[in-house]
Amino acid sequence: MIKLCYDVSDYRRQILDAVNDGDCVIELGCHTGNTSKVILEKDVDLIALDNSPEALEEMSKLDLTFINADVRLHDTLSEVFKLIQKCDILAIDLGGGYHPDTVFKVFYIWSSTFKPKHTFIRNRGLVEFYNSVTEVEGNYKSESGFLDSYKDSGIPPQIKEFDLWTPMPRK
Repeated sequence: MIKLCYDVSDYRRQILDAVNDGDCVIELGCHTGNTSKVILEKDVDLIALDNSPEALEEMSKLDLTFINADVRLHDTLSEVFKLIQKCDILAIDLGGGYHPDTVFKVFYIWSSTFKPKHTFIRNRGLVEFYNSVTEVEGNYKSESGFLDSYKDSGIPPQIKEFDLWTPMPRK
C-alpha cells in the first residue's frame, strides 16, 4: 500500500495504524523526531534520516538508529542498505509541500531498494497532482508499498537530477 497525504496528523496516524511490533521502519525526513516518537510507540527497529543540523541533538535522545545525511545521495542509500536490505514501512516527509519531483524520486529509489509493505508520503504537491488527475490510460496499480514495475531492479543507479535540486523554491 502506498498512501499520500499532506496533513501531518493524518500522516502520523496512518503510519501508527500500519506499523506492528517487530517491524523495521525507515523514516526519511525525521527532522527533530516528532513522527519518530509516534512510530516508537510500537516496539520497532527505526532507522531515521535527516540532514538538518537541528536533528542531531534531538534524535540522539531517542531509541533508534539516526543517520545525519542527505537521503537524495546514493552513498546514503548504500549506507542504510549495509544495515538492512528490506523494511516493512517507509515513511517520507521531505519538507511537506516542496519539490514533489524530488520526493517522488526519493520514493522511487528507496522503495525499489527496500521493498516496503507500506509507504507513507507527506507532500502537498504530490497530493495536489493526484487529486487533479481526471483520466488514466491503462491499468497500472501497485498493491505493495513500492511500484510493482520496479520490484526486480535492485538498487537503482544514482539519479543525476538530484544535483540540480535546491533546498527552497526560487521566487
